[in-house]
Amino acid sequence: MEVSDALPGADLIRAGLEDLSRGVESIPSLLLLDGAPRLRQLGFVVPDTPYFPEDRLYEKLAAENQDSAHSRYNALIRTLVSFERAAECVRP
Repeated sequence: MEVSDALPGADLIRAGLEDLSRGVESIPSLLLLDGAPRLRQLGFVVPDTPYFPEDRLYEKLAAENQDSAHSRYNALIRTLVSFERAAECVRP
């Protein structure tokens, strides 16, 4: 599915989809795994995972910078939710 540049966080979502397709565990791909149920309803192909992606996402953020992990995690989740809400409004 095409990700419109008009949607909030389009670059982040696009990067996550690319990483998922290549099997790369990154911050964007883990974010998409966390939002997988809603993204699937919107028509995006997001695989299932046997682990809790939100925990791995937080660990990856904390490994980069422990002091900012919590605020960065919350900001990423807000971006994901904004994208999902906007995508719901424009989907055919």
